[in-house]
Parts: sequence; C-alpha cells; structure tokens
Amino acid sequence: MVKEKTVIYRQIGAKIAYYRNLKQMTQAELAEKVHMSESTIGRIERGKYNSGVPLPTLVDIAGGLGVNLASLVTFTEEETRLCLEVDKNLVD
Repeated sequence: MVKEKTVIYRQIGAKIAYYRNLKQMTQAELAEKVHMSESTIGRIERGKYNSGVPLPTLVDIAGGLGVNLASLVTFTEEETRLCLEVDKNLVD
C-alpha cells in the first residue's frame, strides 16, 4: 500500500506542477495565492509529502490554480504508467 500511495502522491504533484506551469505561475506565486510556504508547494509537487496531502490543502491548491479538484486526483492509465516508468523502484 505504501508504494501505491507514493505513486498517487507523485501523480498529484505532477498534476499540480503541470497546471501551475500552464498558468505560468512560479511555486512562490502559487504558495502566496493559497497561503502556504513555497517549500510546502515544492514538496507536494515532488511527491515528498509523506504524511499525505490533506484534502483542504488540495482544495486550496485547486482553487489557486483555477481547476477543479478532480483534475488533480484523477489519473488516466497512461499517466499512471508514465509515473511508474519514472521510478522503477516503485513497482514490485
């Protein structure tokens, strides 16, 4: 289960980074907009938020990016496959 969570955290982080870049925002700009530290946004984007990303945090980030929450937590099979390819150590 830990490996599955790690993949999900990485996917969420990748989606946040994708939408942030699409909006041409820096991590600092997003952090300011959602009242978080830049380092927190960075950890979330890298999938290094080990204790899990709280739902209110994801809601705030989605709002700051102007996307719905589902956009950050819904993954296609292709997105999951690509995430697993990035780090082969996550696969049993």
